[in-house]
Amino acid sequence: MTIVSDADLKRYRTNRQDEIDSAAQYRAMADVEPDEGVARIYRELATVEEKHVGFWEKLIAERGGDPGPRKPSWRARVLLWTAKRFGSRMILPTVAQHEAAGHNDYASQDETAHTRMTAQERSHTRVLQSLLKRKTGAAGSELARVEGRHRNVGGNALRAAVLGANDGLCSNLALVMGVAGATTSSQLILVTGLAGLLAGACSMALGEWISVTSSRELAERELRIEADELAAAPEEEREELELIYQAKGVPRAEAKQLSQRLLDDQGAALDVLAREELGIDPDELGGSAKVAAIMSFVLFAFGALFPVIPFMVASGWSAVIASVVLSGLALFVVGAAITIFTGRSVWVSGGRQLALGLAAAGLTYGLGRVLGVALG
Repeated sequence: MTIVSDADLKRYRTNRQDEIDSAAQYRAMADVEPDEGVARIYRELATVEEKHVGFWEKLIAERGGDPGPRKPSWRARVLLWTAKRFGSRMILPTVAQHEAAGHNDYASQDETAHTRMTAQERSHTRVLQSLLKRKTGAAGSELARVEGRHRNVGGNALRAAVLGANDGLCSNLALVMGVAGATTSSQLILVTGLAGLLAGACSMALGEWISVTSSRELAERELRIEADELAAAPEEEREELELIYQAKGVPRAEAKQLSQRLLDDQGAALDVLAREELGIDPDELGGSAKVAAIMSFVLFAFGALFPVIPFMVASGWSAVIASVVLSGLALFVVGAAITIFTGRSVWVSGGRQLALGLAAAGLTYGLGRVLGVALG
């Protein structure tokens, strides 16, 4: 039996757990994927990850450890449930991001030096990135557009939902505590909290509606320009299509034939040029402004409700304390939920979110207290 350090054995177990989670996620995605071709890809990825699990289990056993049963982590179980409920596309960005973040992890580990595991992990990253670019009517496409300033999260609908609710929670908690510092009237605090909930949700919904509508109008304008160019200079557009296909690895002669066939059907040619050259999906054009606005309203209102609930059933200091406690629990849960995407410690992320949220509430409470005394 080879003797290894506790740190090495812990690393083996961590690697094994990551592979167990990945395999389980791919299996779940394959089970709910309507496109059999894509489902087959997920199953192949799962098979490779399961072989990696076996690799680390063998090393653990050889070093005198007990690998134990193969159980997905709590983060993976959340993603498995989400995939089963909303479809594989809902968790694809999160899974792809995780693969991309760890695609070089094995490169520095001696145990995998003479295996294909590093190359396979890098290959998985490329495959998932290609799947992300596929045209699909996946569930969650509207939710992923909610919260315009959160769109840099890689199109991840789950994260957009968490951040949307967090906006409502933090802003309304600070508002409620500011008023609580200035007055002891529970009725006034309740009215202010509900007004803040409604005003904030309406503002977020209107902002999202304007954002999506503007994006649609811009996309429609670019499509009109592209259609005019296609009608005015078809040969130049054909050459663009030919170059696009050559860039994708299609041989020059075949790319020329394909581009000419597409040009004979101007509708198909415009569709391809819109997707490849402009990055626009003509079938969606940025999605539904109405649905995005409704989702933004609901998510903000959901988060903003937590600081207000205690004032609906209690009054005085008991309501203030209950509001802080309930909102604090919600803040911690939001921080913990974010670790699904970051992989960080639940306690660190949840505690950080709790501390920052309560700090903001404390600041506004103090300001309200000062103004309440000053205004008498």
